[in-house]
Amino acid sequence: MTSKGFRRIALGMDGAVEGSHMSHPDFRAANGKIFATLTEDETRGMASLTPDEQAEFMKRAPATFVPAAGAWGRQGSTMIVLAKADEEMVGEAVTLAWKRISAGPAARAKGASSKSTPRKASPRGGRKRPS
Repeated sequence: MTSKGFRRIALGMDGAVEGSHMSHPDFRAANGKIFATLTEDETRGMASLTPDEQAEFMKRAPATFVPAAGAWGRQGSTMIVLAKADEEMVGEAVTLAWKRISAGPAARAKGASSKSTPRKASPRGGRKRPS
């Protein structure tokens, strides 16, 4: 499979758009969240699966589906070696990723803070260090 085929599958999802994230192509659902990416050299794709879905694909095609590095991989981000990939299986993985991500809330606007309200200072002025 080629990056062109991966891109065709990802952009075939309803409302999907291609963007760029950290110098590589990404594919976002209508809610603005990433469900798939391509590496910068476009030799591997990524599908944002659940850990259980990831385990199933790795069992079916261990040379094709591998966890992404670190915490991302433990959370289900699954790298796809395109040169070894079967287009039908990639379509299945990308569709699962798109369905899961599409069902979630919209992405936060850029620059939005995760803090909902600023914290107030303690009325006692905080703790003093022992002398």
